[in-house]
Amino acid sequence: MAMTVHVDIVSAEESIFSGLAEFVVLPGESGELGVMPGHTPLLTRIKPGVVRVKTQDGSEELVFVAGGMLEVQPNLVTVLADTAIRGKDLDEAKALDAKKRAEEALQNQASRLEYAKAQAELAEAIAQLAAIQKLRKIRH
Repeated sequence: MAMTVHVDIVSAEESIFSGLAEFVVLPGESGELGVMPGHTPLLTRIKPGVVRVKTQDGSEELVFVAGGMLEVQPNLVTVLADTAIRGKDLDEAKALDAKKRAEEALQNQASRLEYAKAQAELAEAIAQLAAIQKLRKIRH
């Protein structure tokens, strides 16, 4: 039997995933992070992107996160996401619309704060679209 670690992925609204996993891969602040059972304790920010969980039964769970924090303990991985969406619930049309609105806001920005907000919204939309593309590759 493979070693496992308990993984919790939560957002402000709900618990997205809770269960045992063989490993977790996610978008760390400095690049992609892989976490396996017994990993050294770690606390870091995560960027918008896909969290991939290989579950105890060998299946994979994909969750889009819009940033947040990662805490790793030897037997527990906790992802506290600003926003989290199950891979199967991602909506490409909404993400494309959000990307278009953010690009327009970047063109029409009136202040640095609006510009920064538009940049963040654009980054999140692009990360969602990348997650959708990744899901398509896995399904086919």
